[in-house]
Amino acid sequence: MHMDIRDLHCVVIGAGVGGLSAAALLARRGMQVTVLEAREYPGGCAGTFPSGGYRFDAGATVGCGFHPGGPLELLGRELGIDWPVTAEPVAWQYRHRGLTLDLERSRESIIERFPRSAPFWQQQARIAGMLWRISEGGLPWPATTAGELYGIVRKGVAGVPGTLSLLTFMARTAHDWLAMHGLDADPDFVRFIDSQLLISSQAVARDANALNAAIALDLPASGTWRVQGGVGRIAELLADSVERDGGAVLYGKEVIRIDTIRREVLGVETRDGDALAADLVVANLTPDSLAGLEGLAPESTVQGPSAEWSAFMLYLGMDSAPFEHAVGGHLQIVSPEGELGEGRSLFVSASPADDHARAPEGLRAVTVSTHTRPGPWFAALKRGGDAYLEMKERYTRKVLEQIREEWPEAAGAVHSVTAATPVTWERWTGRRGGYVGGSAQTSLFGVRAPSTRYDNLFLVGDSVFPGQSLPGVVTGARRTVELTLRRARKIRL
Repeated sequence: MHMDIRDLHCVVIGAGVGGLSAAALLARRGMQVTVLEAREYPGGCAGTFPSGGYRFDAGATVGCGFHPGGPLELLGRELGIDWPVTAEPVAWQYRHRGLTLDLERSRESIIERFPRSAPFWQQQARIAGMLWRISEGGLPWPATTAGELYGIVRKGVAGVPGTLSLLTFMARTAHDWLAMHGLDADPDFVRFIDSQLLISSQAVARDANALNAAIALDLPASGTWRVQGGVGRIAELLADSVERDGGAVLYGKEVIRIDTIRREVLGVETRDGDALAADLVVANLTPDSLAGLEGLAPESTVQGPSAEWSAFMLYLGMDSAPFEHAVGGHLQIVSPEGELGEGRSLFVSASPADDHARAPEGLRAVTVSTHTRPGPWFAALKRGGDAYLEMKERYTRKVLEQIREEWPEAAGAVHSVTAATPVTWERWTGRRGGYVGGSAQTSLFGVRAPSTRYDNLFLVGDSVFPGQSLPGVVTGARRTVELTLRRARKIRL
């Protein structure tokens, strides 16, 4: 029998893409939904913000998951959203020590440069295809009941031929997988794979789980899309969907306390003195940020791995000229040696030439990102403002030098520079410690589920399986919605 849930109220903390996806799906099902966002605009790490006459994407976010049957395409179809996206001919261009690769759907340029990798890419495509099909409509992992585990096995074995072959890769690393094809001894190919995995799974080949890697490496083949108006437009359209279905999205509402009794959440309180009762709460927060709210038990509210990475960002106003001969709007620049991150691997994203809402005519709004460990930044801040500013200026010089070295066309094209650090991320997004990108995808076991120690409080976003990226947080949101509705049924009994 269909259950009427219209008299249940769900509060969603945070208007990131994960939180808004969950809110929109719950509102579409008839639940009363209120989204509380501390900032004045939605999107979080995938927002678009104004500065100095430009509109910058907060992170170097790639529009992905819009392919037929992809998580964003399915979400848009269900919510009636016509995403303002255009397919890119090339996902991004990779530059490393004189090597230039255009990452196309066909992988032709990669196989031309690394011909021995062709069997690896054929196998990767088969594995990724199976994983995409298994995850359609959400993936109940980690399973919380025997029924869920049986459902995953049944969906895979019965619905997707060849699924049993995935068992070979469940406990392997991506590096093990490369070794199976004799590719682990090619330093240029390993460097290429490492740089792809770091941006999409927060781990390099020696640490990344092979199945996670199969999906991460599938991004260029699945296709990337430019989002008119910036990636933040996705969150704006999701917020519109929430409101169309009777929900509310309130800005400038920072949640500082969650009121609880035993294993139940009763409601939330905001910094400006408002209090909202709630039957269910979905937190689009990192576990550390959730644990930092008042009112929760002092012990950990969730179990699972912790995030390790943040990002150092440059927001550049640039001439269009360096981009005139580029195919697509993204560029990956990787230095020849040293641990990736900390300025040795950069991801550059530029606003389209014809998107005049994002940059003055003849200019581009450019976002540059490199992985960085948050600890040293907060240590520098603790030593004093001068130490922190010196570190910020040093990283800015290093990143600009790396851009000029691998991308000479950019020399002299930069008109304005604004830098952001893990300290900035903590202040902007409320992510405690400035961590972004979620946990490293090193294992399918021990990953974090949306559940918490409170029966009616659930997590959503890049901290829960399957992790970061637009497809990742949307897929995770479906899992959160499933668990929220399951709890709603118990409340109604």
